[in-house]
Amino acid sequence: MTSFGKAAPIRAILFDKDGTLVDFQRSFGPAVHEVMQQLAGGDRAAYHRLAKASRFVEADRRFLPDSPLIAEPTGVYGALWAAVLGRPANAAFFAEIDRLLGDATTRHLTAIGDPKALLTGLAARGYRLGLLTNDAEMTARAHLSKLGLDGILEFVAGYDSGFGAKPGPGPVLAFARAVGVPVSETAVVGDSVLDLAAARAAGAIAIGVLSGPAPSAVLAPHADAQLASPAELPAWLDAR
Repeated sequence: MTSFGKAAPIRAILFDKDGTLVDFQRSFGPAVHEVMQQLAGGDRAAYHRLAKASRFVEADRRFLPDSPLIAEPTGVYGALWAAVLGRPANAAFFAEIDRLLGDATTRHLTAIGDPKALLTGLAARGYRLGLLTNDAEMTARAHLSKLGLDGILEFVAGYDSGFGAKPGPGPVLAFARAVGVPVSETAVVGDSVLDLAAARAAGAIAIGVLSGPAPSAVLAPHADAQLASPAELPAWLDAR
């Protein structure tokens, strides 16, 4: 655990989902494989083009560190998929991707540690809690329901919730307003540079976790603190 310390109290915590509360590779790897097969319609060449554009290793059902699916919203990788398939990169196609991926990722959903115990404990200590993801809000809510978290979080924002997407500050600012806590007393916990950049842009405290694909060296320059996993968060809060 590495801390670079900010003295401001923390009263509200906004969590990223994939790579922070959800095991990204184990949940999205098999799910994206299935969805790309569906979109390719049995055309192996088309599937391989989709996999290449996604920086996806079929044999291992995993993503390379520079995959656009790791942190970007649907419109980014959806545009790549549309180009591969010769389909319009429009709202209808992106909605189809969100629907297919929402169903598939919920079936394969794998948590990191015990997020229900973690968040229940934090809520009991008085922290206001929310979730921010570049996934679709519909998918995020399905995942939260399966993990038993939908009754714990006070705020849920996806890329399509009307607040903008990471790395923009909009969702972080919206969370702070929703729970009535100054953004300077709000922390964002995430495993990607986009999570930490959203925190910094909003004026929140940026806490990086190494439970996702990004290595420490990538996250450290953008983080006010860096933890091995979200499970370390309560102890880190106690030690501030």
